[in-house]
This record gives sequence, structure tokens and C-alpha cells, in this order.
Amino acid sequence: MKRTLGCCYYPEHWPEEIWAQDADRMAALGLTWVRIGEFAWSRIEPRPGDLQLDWLERAIETLGAAGLKVVLGTPTATPPRWMLSRHPDMLACDAEGRPRGFGSRRHYCFSHMPYRDEAVRITRILADRFGRNPHVAAWQTDNEYGCHDTVLSYSDAARAGFRRWCAARYGDVARLNAAWGTVFWSMEYGDFDEIDLPNLTVTEPNPAHVQAFRRFSSDQVVAFNRAQVEILRAHSAAPVAHNYMGRVTEFDHYATGADLDIASWDSYPLGFLEDRVGATPARQRAYARQGDPDFQAFHHDLYRAVAGEAPGAPAIPRWWVMEQQPGPVNWAPVNPAPLPGMVRLWTWEAFAHGAEAVLYFRWRQAPFAQEQLHAGLLRPDSVAAEGFAEAETVARELADAPEVAPAQAPVALIYDYDAEWAWNTQPQGDGLRYFDLVFEHYRALRRAGLSVDILPPTTRQLDGYRAVFAPGLVHVPDALKATLSAAKASVLIGPRSAARDVDFCLPVPLPPDWPGLDVTVSRLETFRSDMPRPLDGGGAAVHWLETLETRADPILTLEDGTPVLVGSQACFYCAAWLDESGLDRLVACVAKRADLSVTPMPEGLRCRDTGAERFWFNHTNAEIDSPDGPVPAAGVLRVAI
Repeated sequence: MKRTLGCCYYPEHWPEEIWAQDADRMAALGLTWVRIGEFAWSRIEPRPGDLQLDWLERAIETLGAAGLKVVLGTPTATPPRWMLSRHPDMLACDAEGRPRGFGSRRHYCFSHMPYRDEAVRITRILADRFGRNPHVAAWQTDNEYGCHDTVLSYSDAARAGFRRWCAARYGDVARLNAAWGTVFWSMEYGDFDEIDLPNLTVTEPNPAHVQAFRRFSSDQVVAFNRAQVEILRAHSAAPVAHNYMGRVTEFDHYATGADLDIASWDSYPLGFLEDRVGATPARQRAYARQGDPDFQAFHHDLYRAVAGEAPGAPAIPRWWVMEQQPGPVNWAPVNPAPLPGMVRLWTWEAFAHGAEAVLYFRWRQAPFAQEQLHAGLLRPDSVAAEGFAEAETVARELADAPEVAPAQAPVALIYDYDAEWAWNTQPQGDGLRYFDLVFEHYRALRRAGLSVDILPPTTRQLDGYRAVFAPGLVHVPDALKATLSAAKASVLIGPRSAARDVDFCLPVPLPPDWPGLDVTVSRLETFRSDMPRPLDGGGAAVHWLETLETRADPILTLEDGTPVLVGSQACFYCAAWLDESGLDRLVACVAKRADLSVTPMPEGLRCRDTGAERFWFNHTNAEIDSPDGPVPAAGVLRVAI
């Protein structure tokens, strides 16, 4: 598979007389792909039924004439103002019951069926007109599902949809009452129509109710996306993608990805560092102009897994970066410029993790509206911005680069959206998030110099992996438990693994009830972040600690002898949330028993292996020596293997 570059372009923002100049300049830069159309509904249909598609066709022809391939987006993330007049109840509502307003984007409720019908209608119109256009080489559905906290809606439409979902799932309200334990606090229901949404309760709502609502809300996103994909597939042979957003976890991306050909995501390393990584102030200062060394890589590996969920997915899963930050953004708490070299590094990092294409957002900086301070490859006056030269460098380097050669990593890490919802529903400690737990394990594996494959909880094949990490899986379906138990790899589970059944009840026998593992969690506690519990030999348990009943010899303990890591060659259970040093020790223990070589990385240096190359990425502003030679500041070293 050939690595390619592209950009995001908005012809409706610019005079038509410069479209051809832009297209020629894109082609000269070495771009292959141009994404257009995903926010253009008001120009496509300025009034109900008044279709204006000729300008869009001219834009596509102009880009195609320059040798560029078009990704055409369905414009359903930005319904025009007349749509709200037609459907005033289409707005999502927040947890306080307040409707989201018009004036930005993503102002619809996934459960509003008349709006879903409108989304299908405009998708069909575009597919009818452009489905066989030779220049439309891919499609994108909507834009960034879930961005701006728009999955969980507490609208009347969501309430009605949730009641139907519960009736379909449980069949009889007595079964729902038993599953949810509604006898507690006299919460029993006599009919599905009595069930409200789990908001505005006097104190915390029933966790089973909350988890069910989260699953319903995810299913609504999947159904909304599928409705568009079915139309596109009926009219076009071009592959269909969606662009996910970093650390948006309110819906199951694997389930959405199962209907798509390409998984993509929007990578903003500097914006994310301040906005959603959760880095300490010291770490934010250290990487203010580079971005976190692991956050982008984590999502690259995640969306490679999402791409692999599509039925009949190719041997090389198709995943892209649909939007790559090329300069300062406008939406984070602070918005610095990237360190020189970082745009090139971010691009090569995506390719090292298997990306087929990286598209820069955007071609030209907008001089108006919300994103006028968001950099593009060009300034608003069409002069090349700083990122342009780095994109040009990558384009030249790609000419001599081998095609993407995949290689299975030695380590697998399971990430489960349902577990993320369960931790959010019942964190048991302020701010404890499953995403953070898994991401910190991922960081530790990368600090050990290991390449990682992220896998979904539906995985049934672990052949070839030496170690599998599956921390924090609150509910473990029987099929996944069987897969992990049968794996020839060394498997790490815990903390909180198999702690609830599918309907959020404590199971008996008590967790984890794991084949071949003599461990029972008899108690758990959470504690203040400023009261870590030191491990014997270095590191500490932080936030979360389980008391274990076990006859297994402990591998790691607290200073008072309390077991923290127990297990054997085949399976390990970790009873604590560990700090950085503790996780490094945990990874070293598992790696030793899995016969994996560990290479501790200097601060800011990361390694990634493909089937043909080894990549070294230096996320610092000083040169670092690697085993393969010096890696320049904010630089990349590629070595054939």
C-alpha cells in the first residue's frame, strides 16, 4: 500500500477563479487527496428543495483535472438554519435538559428520526449526482461524531428511543427490573413507558440504568452512520470513511467502523496536549510545542484496530489521518506553534503506525468565523505558512520510501468502549477513567521500547502475541474470557477485571473468577491522589487498590507485604492502579516471563517497527542517541530492518 498525502479544502469559502490555481498548487506540492463538502449543506441546499450542485461539480472537476482525488463528505454535521425551522425539536439536549443552540455545528440529536431521514435524503442526493464521478475516490460520513459532547442527548426523542431500545433488549419489564436491581429504593417500573432518562435525579441514578443509556446512545450513532453508508454503497464503489476525534469515547468506534471501509481520525497534537491528554503542568511545558509522545501513537494504533473490524477487511487495514495539525489551532486553552520539524514528525509517525494517507487541515487559513485563527498550509493571503515546507519535505521523502509493510507487534493491548462507559458510570474515585488506565499502560509499553497492537474486545485470535495487556475490563464477555484464557501469550488483567456482569451487577463467585488464576477480590478502596502507597522496591499504588484472597506467590507487593501483582507464566492479575515507576516494573515483569526484550527509552524518544523499517521519533528539542544512531531534535530516524 502506497503512502499518500492530502489536505482539506473548502471551495465554497473562496472565489471560483482561484480554484484551479489552488488545485495546481496542491498537485505540485505532492498531494493526492482533497477532502471537500462536509460542511457545505447551506450552499448545496440553501432553501428546502432548492438544490445547488453545479458549483460542487465544478469544484470536483477542477480538482480532478489537476490529478487530485476527492474525498466527498456528507454535510450532516452542519444542518442549515432552515432545517431547525422545519424540525424545531431536532436539537440535542444536555444533561440539564437544555437544548443545544444553532450557531456552530453538531446541533442535532442522533435519536431524532425526522432529522435522520433528512440526513439520508441529502446523502442520497449527493450519491445520485456524484456516486459514479471518477474523481470522487472516497466518501466521508458526517464529521467527528461525538465531538463537543454530542452523543449523550436528553431530549424527548432520546427518551422515546431509549424506551423502545429497552423494550427490544429486555422484552418484558420484569426482566429489566431484575437485571437493573430496581427493587433497590423502590425504583421498579410497571411499563417501559415509565422509564425516563438517567438525568436530573436527586442523587446518583441507578448505574445499570446509566450503562444501558450509554449503550443505547452508542447504538444511535451506529444506526445514524449506517443509514448513510447504505445509501453510499448503493450508488458508489468508492470506499467510505468517517473521521473520529481524539479521546471521544461516548460511542463504540469499533461498531461504527464495522460498516466502513476506512477508519480515520483527526490529529491535533498541541491542542490535545492542553485539552484532553490529562498531562501534568510539567509535562505540558516540556512538550508544549511537540505534543505528547504517546497520545497520537495510541490513536493511530486504535484506529488501525477500528479499521480491522470491517467485514472482509484487507490484510492491511485501511486507516488515515483525515485532519493533521499543520500549525497553531484556535480551540485549545493555549495555542502555540509547533516546534520546527514536528509537522514532518507527526506525518511520519502516522505512516510508521500503518496510515495509508495523511491529510493536512487545512489548505488555506480562513479569514472569517470560528476557525480564523486555525493555521493552514497557506496563510489567508495564500503565502505558504510554516507547515507547507514540512509537508513538501515529506512529499519528497515519500517518493523514495517503501510501501507500507505491516508487521504484527509482539504486544497486544485491549481497549473496550463499554469498559470506558462503566468506569464513567461508577468511577468509585474522583476523576478515575478507564481511558487513562489503558493509556498509562500503553505509555509504559512504549517507554520499554515495545511496539503495540490495540485490539477490540471482540478479538478471537491472539496467535503470535507474546504478551496481552487487558487492564480494567469491567465486564468480560464469556467469549473474550475464553480467548484470553486460551492464549499462548502472557496475559495481564486487572485491576477491576470482570468486576460486573453485563447488567452491572456484582457477580458471584466474586471477581475475577478467572480460569487458572487463584485470585478473589475481597475488597476495593480508592484513596487521595496525594496519598500513594509505596511498592516494595520502588513505584507506588495510586488511586485504586484491591484486597486479594490468593494462594499465589506475589510478584509485586506494597511495602507492608500486601500483594499487588500475582500470577504465573500464563496469567497475571494486578490489584492496583500503579504510578509510572510501578507500571515500568509491571511491564518488565510480564516481559521477562514472556521472553520479550525491553529497551528503556530516554525521555521523549519512541520506537516503532514496521515490516520493513524501524522508526525513531524524537519528541524533544535536543538530539538523542538511539541504538541506530543520533535522532535530531523534533526529528525522525528511519532504518531498514
